[in-house]
Amino acid sequence: MLRKLIAGAAIAPFIAGAALTQELSELEVREIHDRILTIDTHVDIPTGYATHLIDPNTWTRLQVDLPKMRAGGLDAAFFIVYVQQRDLNEEGYATARARAEETYQAIMRMVRANPERIALATTADEVEEIYESGRLIALIGIENSYFMGENIEEEVPLWAARGARYASITHFRNNQFGGSSNPDLSAGDPMEDPGLTDLGRRLVELLNDHGIMVDISHVGPQTSLEAIQMSRAPVIASHSGARAVYDHPRNLTDELLEALRDNGGVAQIVAFRSYLRDIDPGLTAAIAELRSEAGLDQPGGWERMTPEDRAAYQERLRALRAEYPDATVADMADHIDHAVRVAGIDHVGIVSDFDGGGGVRGWDDASETPNVTAELLRRGYSEEDIAKLWGGNVLRVMRGVEAAAVR
Repeated sequence: MLRKLIAGAAIAPFIAGAALTQELSELEVREIHDRILTIDTHVDIPTGYATHLIDPNTWTRLQVDLPKMRAGGLDAAFFIVYVQQRDLNEEGYATARARAEETYQAIMRMVRANPERIALATTADEVEEIYESGRLIALIGIENSYFMGENIEEEVPLWAARGARYASITHFRNNQFGGSSNPDLSAGDPMEDPGLTDLGRRLVELLNDHGIMVDISHVGPQTSLEAIQMSRAPVIASHSGARAVYDHPRNLTDELLEALRDNGGVAQIVAFRSYLRDIDPGLTAAIAELRSEAGLDQPGGWERMTPEDRAAYQERLRALRAEYPDATVADMADHIDHAVRVAGIDHVGIVSDFDGGGGVRGWDDASETPNVTAELLRRGYSEEDIAKLWGGNVLRVMRGVEAAAVR
């Protein structure tokens, strides 16, 4: 019970299920937030992570590092093995596989270097055990199963043994498994989502067999529906928005939200500006110009900057975001509200996509995480509801996937 004692066990909990509509102080919000197990289902990591270039045990340029997680009461994060979509051939698979290996090893370096601060969880029970020990929790997710090539009979069991607990079918562009939410027409992808391929159907079966959640974020609508329908375990959308609120191909239609509900799955609503609302083109152009001036449009640009240059860049970026209309925590909560109305409170969650493009005003790094809880409280969600959104629903899905796995 160490983690809960740290949060302040002397504070009387609110009545489960009671709506908290009254005005709450910042301290009261933080007390509620610290009683809740918070899980962010999508955090990307860069090249050079957990090396002399970027030490996540310090306050870094990243939106998520261990100090920021502590400061914001973010208890757990899925750190992502992401690979860019390449050509569907052996050379493309091999290049992507090497990148996946590099990212996995970086996650493990971070965990091994800081055993007193963070531990890897591979089951829902382990998440809760680590939480109770007072440590932060690392989980592993795979974004784009493309790198497995056609060798999924060996790759899926390997990544399951390594602790990967979800895997998305596609990313941008269609791949050997199915259609993407963002096909590349110039590369020959058809306009219409072709659905799961035979290999894609086998991938879903293997993920079910080995206790890995099937992830439909970045996946085309037809491929997503087919994956949900054939999966014998609950399915997750690890980082998506609600398409009825903002019409973006990356977002989930009401049909998909209902399918996830009926499947027992969960839709994690993402804090990614361009998936939540229209972004002022002036802001987009100004940030692009700022990045070019700072050399951040070139590989290794950040590493070449001095600490003073980095601080100046961050200050100018903050000023730009304050100057233009920007997506906010309230915009994200609008998507949460809609998803809850369609799918129900047991089938919706919260995710940042930090260090992969995510972030909104009010939740632009892990240290600001309580602001999300504050917005949900303002909207009348109960502490019990918020606990489901922040992690309870994901743990339920994990347990369902574990139960469906072949032992």
